[in-house]
Amino acid sequence: MVAYEFYWRDDKGKNHLIGILPERRKNPERITNESILNWVRMVTEAKDVFFIPIEIDETQVRIEGRIPL
Repeated sequence: MVAYEFYWRDDKGKNHLIGILPERRKNPERITNESILNWVRMVTEAKDVFFIPIEIDETQVRIEGRIPL
C-alpha cells in the first residue's frame, strides 16, 4: 500500500512529521502532487511542507493500544 509521510520544515531547517496518509484512490489519474498536498493544507497552516511516498506492508501494520474517546 502506498502512503505519504508529510513534513514541515521550520526556520532552522529542521523537519517535523505532520502525519502519514494512506493512498486510497483507485484511479491513478487522479493522483498528482497537488492533490496529495491538498490534504496537508486542510490540516495545517505550515508554509514549507513536503511529502515522501512510502510503501506500507499491510501484513506488518499493528495498532498498539487504544485512544480513549
